[in-house]
Order: sequence, then structure tokens, then C-alpha cells
Amino acid sequence: MLKIYSPEELLSMVDREVEVQGWVHDVRRLGGITFILLRNSKGIVQLTVKKDVSSELADKAGKLRQEDVILCKGKVRGSGVARNGFEIIPEQIEILSRAEAPLPLDPRGVVQAHIDTRFEWRSIDLRTERMHAVFQITNVAVGAMEEYLQQMGFIRVFTPSIIGGISEGGAEVFKIDYFGMPAFLRQDPQLHRQLTIAGGFERIYDLGTNWRAELSHTPRHLCEHRTIAPEMAFIDDELDIMRVEEGMVCHAISSILEKCGRQLSALNVKIEEPSKPFPELRFPEIYDILESMGKKLARNEDLDSESLKLLSSYVKKEYGSDFFFVNRFPYSVKPFYVMRVDSQPDYARSVDLMFGSTELSSGGQREHRYERIIQQIREKGIDEKSLKWFTEPFRYGVPPHGGYSFGIERFVASILNLESVKEASLFPRDPERLLP
Repeated sequence: MLKIYSPEELLSMVDREVEVQGWVHDVRRLGGITFILLRNSKGIVQLTVKKDVSSELADKAGKLRQEDVILCKGKVRGSGVARNGFEIIPEQIEILSRAEAPLPLDPRGVVQAHIDTRFEWRSIDLRTERMHAVFQITNVAVGAMEEYLQQMGFIRVFTPSIIGGISEGGAEVFKIDYFGMPAFLRQDPQLHRQLTIAGGFERIYDLGTNWRAELSHTPRHLCEHRTIAPEMAFIDDELDIMRVEEGMVCHAISSILEKCGRQLSALNVKIEEPSKPFPELRFPEIYDILESMGKKLARNEDLDSESLKLLSSYVKKEYGSDFFFVNRFPYSVKPFYVMRVDSQPDYARSVDLMFGSTELSSGGQREHRYERIIQQIREKGIDEKSLKWFTEPFRYGVPPHGGYSFGIERFVASILNLESVKEASLFPRDPERLLP
């Protein structure tokens, strides 16, 4: 198995024989010399085939096309003018796979493709330096989030993706046939995370895929998305959850800054590690803030997109932060499992983390008292029997607990300022797209 070298590694191998492989990113012929830019997942290097080499090698190099896959054996030579400070002088070129011409889109980015064309030819689109940067950054971010949670004593668990009951609402689920029985793809591993806490695991997190059957056509929505979702027991209140989440986010951004300088440059993006603690806005004071900015909402009303944009600008002006928490949502707009504020029962210990006007996560403190859970199920008009599988364990002692579900694609798309959250999904699923 051949090693995949980065440009930095090859620069340290000047005057040594190497074997490199990848895609032909570009071919340029100047004065009898053929310059081949060879691309792999770690970067682009230059191969230089001079006219005084064997006619067979010169002929083969001259016939290469963009996106041909080749193997090159040659010597690394330092150069003050070549890309990355070195070039490879080929002694042998083997064509492993030919690319047809013309290409459906240009992986060099010289000719820009419409976003729908990019998703139609996603495997070709993924070859671009820009897309490689996005998913390398995603890899570092998720690894750092897991690292942080593990350091905080969380263990990873795997909750079901197929469920027999609806966890949040009936309108946005994908129904499937399960051996003749109705079942659903999960919207969120929420209730099963809580049941795991009820099983005596104090700190757990799930990392996986969720589905929402939303007919949404916005740059922020996907029908299939990934989340990292911690849950923790023996908390004082929802503030404990917020401290864990902001720590996870800061650790992820710190790791990106440390490990992804080349990728950030490729995307022409500059990010900064945010300060802790993140600003927190609470209801009902949020209504007063919005009213002072010319937006009046009823006291039990949820936030709309205009409200979120106004709050984002308010936080940026007052605190200089893109990240902020929205806490104590009206109970009327939240699910049955949230804990209400005992002294303000119209409001819940329910927390969203925002980046600008984009919601990255939803969470907070859950109701762990059996009688209260049953009461809230009744208040929401939900059939008690349909949730008995969830509620029964709460009769036998469950500690105060809470957590959040954090959207990975939304986080990456937000901090990298991508055109759409779909760009942060390898093969995005939306109401119109099921292939490739």
C-alpha cells in the first residue's frame, strides 16, 4: 500500500526517490516542458516533465487529461519557483484510470458550477480543494467534541434510529414499514438518551443521524442531518448543560485553529475562539429587548426568523459575540419532557445555542419527576398510553438530568460561512434530492 504524502512531507524528502499518486488537477505545457499538478486529499504537488526525458514518458505526460488518475515514480527536487518549494521529476508515469472529457464540472474551481449541478455530480464536486477543506475541518471538529466530552467523563452510546413511537411531533417524521408494523426514523435520540440516564449512566453522548420530514427549502435545513447529543445526570439546573456545551464548542474551534490552517486558508475563512461564558438571553426579558428594537411579540409566542436576526445583532453589539444562548422559552412552544421553572411555570428550562441567527442546538433540563411528566403529557393533549414505554421507568427513581442535541452540519456551515448547510453534508438529502 502506497503512502499518501502531503506537500509538507515531500518538502522534507528533497533528493529522495518517491512514489506519489492522485488525480491530475491540471496540465500545462510551456516551451516543451509539461507541468502536471497532481492532487490527493492532502494537497497539490507539481510534476515537471522536461523535453530531454525519454520520448515515451514525454508522450505519456503530453496526453494526460484533467482528472486522470496516475501513479508517478520520481525524485523530489527543491525549487524556488515551483509550487510548495519543490517539484517532482518523474522517471515513470502509470495511468491508473482515464477521465472522460468534458468533465461535468471543474474541480479546479476555474469555472463555477451551480449548486444544483454540484450536488448532481457530488463525487466530482467533492474533489475540489474547497470541499476537502470542509470535511477535513468537520473531522477535526467532531473528533475534538468527542475528545472534550470523554475528558469530561461522558461515554459514547448508540441509541436506536428506528423507533416505534413519535418522540416530538407527528408531522415531521418519516414513517417506515417494520415487518408489517408502523415505525419511524428518529427525529432526535432525545427520549432514549433519557432512558439511558434512567438506566444509571450519569454521562453519555450519542453521535449519529436524525431525520425530519420537513418540506423546508432554506439554506439551513436538511431532511437528514448529524448531531452529537450529550445527556448528563445530577445537574443543578440548565446552566450546567450550557457550561458543558460552550466548553465543547470552544474546544472544537481551538482544535480547528490548531490543526486546520491550510484548510481555513483554502476557504478564505478566519475564525476566532469565542470567549466563555457565552452570553445568555432569557424569556420573558427577550420580549422587552425585541420591543425596544421595534419587534413586538405576544408573551407566549416563539421566536421567528426576524426576531432571531434582531437578537443576533443585539448580542453582537452588546457582547461582541456570535454565539449566545436563548433560555427559558415559553413552555407552550416546547415538548412535554422539558422542565418548567417552578417559580415561573409559563417558562421552561429550555435552551437553544445560537450562532448569529442560526440555531445550532436545542436542549436544557428535562423533567425527571414522574407525576410532572404525566401532568405535562396530559396538558399537551398526548395519549398517555403511547408514551408508556418512556414514562414507566420514571416511576422508579431518575435523577435530575439534561442535555442537548448539537447540529454538526449547521455548526460547520455557520463557522465557515458556507452558502448552504447542504455543502457541509457529503450527500445531502432535502425534499427534492434522494440521489446520489
